Amino acid sequence: MNNSEIQIQFPQPGNWQEFTLTAVYEDADGYISVDRYQQNDVPAEQAPAMAAVVSALVGLGEDWQASQVWAHLMTATVYNEDDPYTPTGQRDEVALDVEAVHASTKGRRIFTVYDYPDFIITDPAAVEFFKFFTTASNR
Repeated sequence: MNNSEIQIQFPQPGNWQEFTLTAVYEDADGYISVDRYQQNDVPAEQAPAMAAVVSALVGLGEDWQASQVWAHLMTATVYNEDDPYTPTGQRDEVALDVEAVHASTKGRRIFTVYDYPDFIITDPAAVEFFKFFTTASNR
């Protein structure tokens, strides 16, 4: 079981260049560790994966702007294209839960993968991004 998560806070919803990323994961001794990063602390090789997360957030539209994101690693079953009832394997995916602020009413709402299927990111770079920040050996 994976109890790791990444939280991303955008202090100015809609401004994707300014954020705080918090990684919550189990360290090598079995304790929960919390590491925080600012946008300038994210290694350059991880920038494309962060861009994939932002791309998914843009799908909310102009009325809703993400203020906070929770990312979780999931394992999905992959099915045969010719026979959708025959599983062929599994793959890791990153799922996003997003708290967004409405532009005019300032109301808040949580959006999940059930609201926006694009909040499931299957790009291997996103999975590596998640593992980079939530694996104790990367510290």
